[in-house]
Amino acid sequence: MGYSRQYVYKQPKDAAKQLAKQAAVKQLVDNQRKLLPRVGTRKIYYLIKEDLKQQNLKFGRDKLFALMQYYGLQIKPRRRYVQTTMSKHWLRKWPNIIKGKTVKQPDEVWVSDITYLKTQQGNCYLNMITDMYSRKIVGYAVDDTMETESMIKALHMATGQRRNKNIPTIHHSDRGLQYCSKEYESLSNNNNIRLSMTENGDPYENALAERMNRTIKEEFGMDRILKTKEQVKN
Repeated sequence: MGYSRQYVYKQPKDAAKQLAKQAAVKQLVDNQRKLLPRVGTRKIYYLIKEDLKQQNLKFGRDKLFALMQYYGLQIKPRRRYVQTTMSKHWLRKWPNIIKGKTVKQPDEVWVSDITYLKTQQGNCYLNMITDMYSRKIVGYAVDDTMETESMIKALHMATGQRRNKNIPTIHHSDRGLQYCSKEYESLSNNNNIRLSMTENGDPYENALAERMNRTIKEEFGMDRILKTKEQVKN
């Protein structure tokens, strides 16, 4: 049939090696999923990359996607959207000044958004400020309400960790009432921060902040109904 005897006997050995490799990689995946049950494939690959090297396992990202699909381990996104933005107000709305901008260093652009978290005692609200360059959450605030006094704590936290306050930072958000308030504007001006906002109510104009909300809620289990508001804050 055109195959050598050596090739025929080699096939089962190669198949056994491949199965052993897949089992070793799947074990690494399972270890990460015990910590974060809904972590995505790209992040899992980043998390196990060093272990793959140590175990001398040559396994690329495309192969990992195929493995996850074969074992049915891919995460199905939960498509739920509840609007928390109240943009129909008379306060000043700032133009979008990050459109088409290339970010080259930390603290150059921050993005922010507010999302709700459910508890048996009612909803809490989370405001996160994320550095667009490093993807690090530089400030956050959790409270029972979305009032400016509660949500501005995130900006206080973010300004406290800035490396160089002489370099202007752009703070980009939706057109929510909190971000347009005099208190938010004043704190931004005092810390050399320029405000930027979405212009057409399009969530893609603030895509990173929306994505961070989804990551925190879905991958870290904050999308379930927690027992108490205190648990959310902790």
